[in-house]
Amino acid sequence: MTSNTAEMTKKEIIEKAYALAYENEHLYGCCSQCVLAAIQDVMGIVDDATFQAAHGLAGGGALMAGGTCGALAGGMMAISSVYGRSREDFTNGQNVQLYKQSYKLSKQLYNRFVAEYGGPLCAVVQTRLVGRPHNMWDREDYAAFEAAGGHLDKCPSVTGNVAACTVELLLEAQEKAEQPKS
Repeated sequence: MTSNTAEMTKKEIIEKAYALAYENEHLYGCCSQCVLAAIQDVMGIVDDATFQAAHGLAGGGALMAGGTCGALAGGMMAISSVYGRSREDFTNGQNVQLYKQSYKLSKQLYNRFVAEYGGPLCAVVQTRLVGRPHNMWDREDYAAFEAAGGHLDKCPSVTGNVAACTVELLLEAQEKAEQPKS
């Protein structure tokens, strides 16, 4: 965690992650990066290379809405930045239990997301929130998305929820790891 959040309660950290991701999406867009920035700010994890690598994942991948919601992808990237397999372990098979934690936590995030939004795809989320998926590459369709509240409150709420859920899962995993084994 960062020094700013060292004295905060778990609930306050989760709420701050939600607020930061919501604000990021409302102001800057790029759902995948908005989630990562919030998690980076409250937990001190996620390096700049990971943040930058998430850029193309926004809007279901390349703003096409057909792939996994960028916010969900960003949350999974944050989890993997802590528990994912390193390049060194990629070829030597070490730390198997550590990277299994990445799958376990990502699955929990995925399941919560699907329960909330009906599916993992950006198009499904857009349909749930604004009635249909939009082509972000078409000026008129993008304007319709914005008029429906796309970046006013719809996508910001999704990024906020994903950031909060991701932080909650990471904090819970951290708490379990710190507990003495009996």
